[in-house]
Amino acid sequence: MDETYPDLSPGLTLLRTEHPRSSSMHRLVLNHILNAEGVTYWLDAGNTASTYALYDLAPSRRALRNVKVARAFTAYQHHELVRMTVSEASPRTSFLVAPNVGTLYRDGDLMTVEREGLFESSVTILAELAEVLDVPVLVTACGDNRETELVAELAETEIDVERTKYGPRYESEDFETTVYWMNGWFQTTIPYWVDLFGVAPEEYSPLEHGIRPEDIRA
Repeated sequence: MDETYPDLSPGLTLLRTEHPRSSSMHRLVLNHILNAEGVTYWLDAGNTASTYALYDLAPSRRALRNVKVARAFTAYQHHELVRMTVSEASPRTSFLVAPNVGTLYRDGDLMTVEREGLFESSVTILAELAEVLDVPVLVTACGDNRETELVAELAETEIDVERTKYGPRYESEDFETTVYWMNGWFQTTIPYWVDLFGVAPEEYSPLEHGIRPEDIRA
């Protein structure tokens, strides 16, 4: 089991990041790609999640050979990309990524009703793709807003991530990062050792074993 990154199970997963360009998303995506086979579709919103970070983190360009990236710069383009993915996806599809999924739908040029309708349709399609293809679909969001709330309602799993001096710390209902791997060394946490060896027994109590205070000699 990897104590650094949570496993991405089939279904819609919401990753709550601290910043739209957080590298924690790239690290999580790369960790999954390196341990999976098949095609990954990356539906980028306005270049807010640069793929250059993936190339910097990947052990080689070959590791990213099955990643297909498409970029949208308006809500209409993003919605169309999501719809096109329905026809592009196949049994070879193993992973879908939609970083900063709500960014473009907050464009002030869109009417509220139109914006909400487009976004709800896009997220619903992504959730249905996850179910039909039985693959992980990772969407990221930053901050508290209506778009994030809607994704949370449809998501099967939520992961929070925060930056630490040792690297990103991921936490979900059944996972938390307990070890941080560096170049040539690693930093552990107390939960890491608890998982490894269990909880230390309570302090021995003589009274619990029938020994009276007067029986104890100096």
